[in-house]
Amino acid sequence: MSLKLKALTKSIWVYHLCVGGSCNNCDIEILDLLTPRYDVERFGIMLVGSIKHADAILVTGSLSLKAVERVKRVYEQATKPCVVIAIGACACGQGIFAKGPVTPNPVDSLLPINIYIPGCPPKPEAMIMGIVKLIKKLTDKK
Repeated sequence: MSLKLKALTKSIWVYHLCVGGSCNNCDIEILDLLTPRYDVERFGIMLVGSIKHADAILVTGSLSLKAVERVKRVYEQATKPCVVIAIGACACGQGIFAKGPVTPNPVDSLLPINIYIPGCPPKPEAMIMGIVKLIKKLTDKK
């Protein structure tokens, strides 16, 4: 395991990226996850304001045509290795926006998703469980 990958599993700094169509319930649940009630900072998970400081991208929403270029640019600016976590039904499989005129492609057609956390919206406990599974998946790779 490389040093960067080992550091990634110890303290994940996350960047929240909404890629287009959504009802914003996933965004609200992410904010709930970061409040003192769940206190994910004790696990080293912290929200950062810049993609250049992030180890993981929390993707919400259904990918809209207007956002494709911006999402590509944001992902290219991320430091590598960077994991991508799809949160919610819209990011996992387009949800209610499936087959819509402005959301023809799923998020995983553009970004390499490492783990999917389904739900509409997923609860903070499900997000914590998903991140734990991602860390286990990363540490099992050698």
